Amino acid sequence: MSGILDGKRILITGVLMESSIAFHAAKVAQEQGAEVILTAFPRPTLTERIAKKLPKPAKVIELDVTNQEHLDRLAGLVREELGSLDGVVHSIGFAPQDALGGNFLNTPFESVSTAMHVSAFSLKSLAMACKPLMSEGGSIVGLTFDAQYAWPQYDWMGPAKAALEATSRYLARDLGKDGLRCNLISAGPIRSMAAKSIPGFEELADVWNTRAPLAWDMNDPEPAGRSIVALLSDFFPRTTGEIIHVDSGVHMIGA
Repeated sequence: MSGILDGKRILITGVLMESSIAFHAAKVAQEQGAEVILTAFPRPTLTERIAKKLPKPAKVIELDVTNQEHLDRLAGLVREELGSLDGVVHSIGFAPQDALGGNFLNTPFESVSTAMHVSAFSLKSLAMACKPLMSEGGSIVGLTFDAQYAWPQYDWMGPAKAALEATSRYLARDLGKDGLRCNLISAGPIRSMAAKSIPGFEELADVWNTRAPLAWDMNDPEPAGRSIVALLSDFFPRTTGEIIHVDSGVHMIGA
């Protein structure tokens, strides 16, 4: 039986743990016929260990998205392994501890700058680093956490995600002529390594216990992973600049 990604070559960032949404995107992508290559930072060996749990082997490349040397060498390294790319998954976000947990009014710009660089500008950096490998067009998919709202404890990651969402729209505008689509998945809260870095995460996530029309399982990243794979496929050939909510419907509930 053929899969929806048969013959496609996909680069996936952000596989840190088995609980990572990116891990499940990689798993489902392989199950659907894709060849997958992973990037990791700052501990590629951790990702290499987790990658052994995927259905098929996957090469891991070290990539710091804030390091221009890493970005400049990426296309060459990927070309050696896969030849070209049909899709890229951006699952990268970081904010220093003083930019989270209720410290919004006191966070210094240096910390805000780091959050913006790693979490938002890196989408543009990654897209441009991979663009030479996508001469036939393709799909870029990122992960956001609904930036329409001011979430408890989330602080400067909120504006960083808002910047990510705007960056995706501008990439969609400017890369469309090259046949490249850029879309985001807005996922509900998952108990991942990223979540553990947010003080008071459980308070934020509790919203889903009371407002989600569909049951939401914070221990199940697979629905978001499957949605990423759908956007990587040819089933959304004219969809770009979009944000698809995979949050059990919380985004549309007023109260």
